[in-house]
Amino acid sequence: MATTAIEIPRTRYPVERFTLDNGLRVVLAPDRSAPVIGVAVVYDVGIRSEPEGRTGFAHLFEHLMFQGSANLEKLAHFRHVQGAGGTFNGSTHLDYTDYYETLPSNALERALFLEADRMRGPRLTEENLRNQVDVVKEEIRVNVLNRPYGGFPWLKLPPVMFDTFANAHDGYGSFGDLEAATVPDAEEFFKKYYACGNAVLSVSGDLDVATAKALIERHFGDVEARPAPVRPDFDEPDLTAERRESYVDRLAPLPAIAAGWRMPDPATDIEGYLAYVVLAEVLTDGDASRLVERMVLKDRSVTSVGGYIGFMGEPFEVRDPTAFILQAHLPPDGNVDTVLATMDEELERLANDGLAQNELDRTTARMATHLLRDTDPVLGRALRMAVLEQQRGDAALLNELPHLLASVTMEQITTAAAALRPHRRASVEVKPGKGK
Repeated sequence: MATTAIEIPRTRYPVERFTLDNGLRVVLAPDRSAPVIGVAVVYDVGIRSEPEGRTGFAHLFEHLMFQGSANLEKLAHFRHVQGAGGTFNGSTHLDYTDYYETLPSNALERALFLEADRMRGPRLTEENLRNQVDVVKEEIRVNVLNRPYGGFPWLKLPPVMFDTFANAHDGYGSFGDLEAATVPDAEEFFKKYYACGNAVLSVSGDLDVATAKALIERHFGDVEARPAPVRPDFDEPDLTAERRESYVDRLAPLPAIAAGWRMPDPATDIEGYLAYVVLAEVLTDGDASRLVERMVLKDRSVTSVGGYIGFMGEPFEVRDPTAFILQAHLPPDGNVDTVLATMDEELERLANDGLAQNELDRTTARMATHLLRDTDPVLGRALRMAVLEQQRGDAALLNELPHLLASVTMEQITTAAAALRPHRRASVEVKPGKGK
């Protein structure tokens, strides 16, 4: 790949990889600069893995994993992590679910015990299930139903862009599906997807590799060996004609529009994929970016515009199919057709005229800086390495990403811009309604 005028060096985080006899993949990244560790366990199950009739189940199950485990009562995980001076959480994504802690390094064994214990089995009781269904329903009320632009566009755009249940359904879930969940459903979900053969354990920070390996073998080595399930192929044909839908949001004060296009597969065409990652920033990051300068500052056709990769904004933690997304909020008298036409004009201008080298260099340098900042904390490093190991089979790709971003060329950017044509576009419009 040709290089730009700037050169972003590769990072040199050490990476140790091995696999236990039960199939658990392990990534270690020692860094003795501070007495802190980040521990992450990533399971290869996310929103796209949910069966029909069980929308929201992946997120619900993330909650259930905090309700006690094989040897610990409810809330014990919280008490043991916080009692050691640590923090913890978990999150559900399109393609994976993660669980993680940051702790003083002398609490490494505690974190490993806690994660291994719930990998053996969470406490799947009727009481825990009903309680957490209510918690998730309240999240939906707060984050979607009673919030302006709730679910826009990450829940609203996929059903316009895709046709299959896996790619198009509501990942937060319907109240009906959540309430219909049973303990046997949860037990089946755990047995299928929470196998150690379907997980990656990542530890980064102040650790001795030999000691860490021995502790991991001690706590995870006797977890039941279950193989990873066969992952379905979620691919769909690209659009050949534009799709547009709209809906009324009674709480939204202003109209909004989000448009998405399919992108190259990040696993098989990393160079082509990264061109779109950079293109999103060229178009929308900062006052000097193409669309902000044109639409916000000059035409004033929108009040804000943004561009990003993936419905959850995770360019380096997503599989195919994913999307390049542009979204904008409009003034009260704004015109959605004008906004889409302006986006098309700027994409065509970029495809035909290219961009200045300093514009590209400025953008890639800023992106590489943000990437380096995100992976400087030991937990950020552990999480990203775990996902890269799971999805790409290469945790050390973390060291290459800043350099690869800075190696994207002007020709690759213009090729990507030229591919974002209206006939390949799916868009969803928010029409403001009258709030109660």
